[in-house]
Amino acid sequence: MKIDYIYSGIIKEIKIPDNSNIEIIQPNEVPTKNEKEVIQNALNEKLPLFLKDVEKLLIIVNDGTRATPTAKVIEELYPKIKDLDVTFIVALGSHRKPTEEEFTKIFGKFYEIYKDNTVCHDARNDPMIELGTTSRGTKVKVNKLAVEYNKILIISSVEPHYFAGYTGGRKSILPGISAYETIEQNHALALLPEAKIMQLEGNPVHEDMLEAAAMLSTETWACLLVIDQDRRVFSAEFDKTNKAFSHTIPDANKVYKVPIKRPVDIVIGIIQPPLDSDLYQSHKGIENARNVINTDGIFILVSACRQGIGNDNFYKLLSSCTTPDEVFTRIKQQYKLGYHKAAKLIDFVQNHQLWMVSEIPSDTLERIFIHSFNDLQSAVNEAIQIKGKDADILVIHDAGIVVPGVK
Repeated sequence: MKIDYIYSGIIKEIKIPDNSNIEIIQPNEVPTKNEKEVIQNALNEKLPLFLKDVEKLLIIVNDGTRATPTAKVIEELYPKIKDLDVTFIVALGSHRKPTEEEFTKIFGKFYEIYKDNTVCHDARNDPMIELGTTSRGTKVKVNKLAVEYNKILIISSVEPHYFAGYTGGRKSILPGISAYETIEQNHALALLPEAKIMQLEGNPVHEDMLEAAAMLSTETWACLLVIDQDRRVFSAEFDKTNKAFSHTIPDANKVYKVPIKRPVDIVIGIIQPPLDSDLYQSHKGIENARNVINTDGIFILVSACRQGIGNDNFYKLLSSCTTPDEVFTRIKQQYKLGYHKAAKLIDFVQNHQLWMVSEIPSDTLERIFIHSFNDLQSAVNEAIQIKGKDADILVIHDAGIVVPGVK
């Protein structure tokens, strides 16, 4: 069997021996819609109400690690906001500042229009205002701009998230425009077993984010999108943030929650842009599929990772330890932002084999318990040799957002 896949924008091919135990999945196909109409229909009814009495408007947008088609929303907003006092803030959380190319992808033609009215949140250095402390002990500090504008509009997308349940909505506040220590305290909750993908009720990370966002007195609404298998807008909701978020979840499930027949021995998880930028982002593909791989199964992560590992804390911890137990011991001694991802990865490799095809040097990966391959065909051949020609194999296109589940 020949299977085409996309690696760093290039179509490649692998061959897998024919057997009846191969499943190939991607985001579910949903009806193709007119994107402009979908966004307009979401905005038209309530946008006049939101914009009424606006004096200064702060618009929060995603950074380059999300595929949110922000420019398509701005296209529909622009006639209504072009004469207003508007500032855009890129919700970086703890991420790096976008490149010029990424700024253009985020804003499209509106980058030149709003370039001088756009700021990037700096979690370490920007002036912050303290709002209070959540019931779980997170000291909530957010960018001071959030209280200097009388209304806030969030533009984001909703996808599965491996420890917050889903992206979107409240995540634009925490971690989006929060202080580094606030993000660190919140993300430490990802170490708890209830912090799961596609789970909101009882999820400590999600509930902590909700509580933190509710402390912000500024009236905050959100335009939240669900993107289909072709990166087109499938649905959109515009309302007060929590209401828009909850209404978007069912459509996100329609696209990203994909049934499979049975647990498998080999997973080939192919990561697509923008999550293929580094290992820190690509790791989501492992978490999305960890519940469908058998014990001692082989996960082959396919991601270019041209920007390398992507988080110093994450890599320094893993590379400084010689055994998985040592990693957990260090995390218990002192949590740092990024350690939650290290914990998830180590928990995975204790029960499964993790292999990777990427641009990251082999010795770099081997130091953090990942077996490196130069090409996918070699990895597939070796995996089948180990697991047998009749092994159950799952190929996941766009593994960073697809969540497979056994029927």
